Amino acid sequence: MDCNRALLQISSIGAGVFLSICVAGSVATAAANDQDTVATVVADQVRSQGFPCKNPSSADRIEAESVPNQTAYLLKCEGTTYRVLLIPDQAAEVARVD
Repeated sequence: MDCNRALLQISSIGAGVFLSICVAGSVATAAANDQDTVATVVADQVRSQGFPCKNPSSADRIEAESVPNQTAYLLKCEGTTYRVLLIPDQAAEVARVD
């Protein structure tokens, strides 16, 4: 019986480790999906204001330029990078970065 109990405990530990690995992988995937979503939303705003943005690859938040209710992003599109300041209920401030 002790052997079976030890085997059960080892199985439980293994299952816990496996579950932890799965959760960590899910969090990493969710973070990647969130980044894709942010890039898509910021790119859509930029395009709606007449700026070209093909294949947005990332939108990194610029903490130093963001304030409450105004979020700044560095948007990377195919061949072009923009600094975008999103302001609720207003057009975004968009500047091309060379």
